[in-house]
Amino acid sequence: MLITDTHSHLYSEAFEADRDAIIQKGIALGIERYFIPAIDSTYTEAMLELERSYPDHIFLMMGLHPTHVKEDFDRELEHVEAMLNQRKFYAVGEIGIDLYWDKSFFKQQQHAFKKQIGLAKEHKLPIVIHSRDSFDEIFDILEEEKSEDLFGIFHCFTGTLEQAKRAIGHNMKLGIGGVVTFKNGKIDTFLDQIDLSHIVLETDAPYLAPAPFRGKRNESAYLMEVLHKLSDIYQVPEADIARITTDNSREIFGI
Repeated sequence: MLITDTHSHLYSEAFEADRDAIIQKGIALGIERYFIPAIDSTYTEAMLELERSYPDHIFLMMGLHPTHVKEDFDRELEHVEAMLNQRKFYAVGEIGIDLYWDKSFFKQQQHAFKKQIGLAKEHKLPIVIHSRDSFDEIFDILEEEKSEDLFGIFHCFTGTLEQAKRAIGHNMKLGIGGVVTFKNGKIDTFLDQIDLSHIVLETDAPYLAPAPFRGKRNESAYLMEVLHKLSDIYQVPEADIARITTDNSREIFGI
């Protein structure tokens, strides 16, 4: 099986001690494609180094994470724009709005989200959306920016069936990860009503490890637990889930 992890922070400090072993373990399981979201400029060199180490497996995004939209966000957006002009990236992400931790930069988050949507359109790239306690605010902006050239992934989708359908209506795939295995995750109760053509797999490693590893550091190999769960939900063989979701990722990222 060829399996694609559409969202993994493998450059994170959490993997400092065993990054190579983690990646090799994933590759051995068939997880051969890793799409790597950005956070802010302080992580750019680590991302580039990861790509240099695994050029056949690592595919980078560029963007400013909403929780890192602070006083200097204009300078950070300039960095995003400069990097997009310099070299190839496969998405603008992760971007969006996060009102869980801090609402004081809400206006700036809105501005940064809109600016980066514009950059994605300019470079003909998908967006990868981070949304926490902000579905309504995200959808308001997606409605404003709606166009044929706006598409991407709703990363770590945790919403309702109605919100899932609304996201799909905005040309977004749903990024499904460890939350689908949680007893209180809820998305497993309706996901079979969403066609597999709208689903991609992700870990969000080192965050949101699936059951039975919940609470521990997430890693690439744990994507197999998500694959098992989706196979059970859809009553489709794991190989078919892997093939369909990888094809969906190719549709989004163009590779």
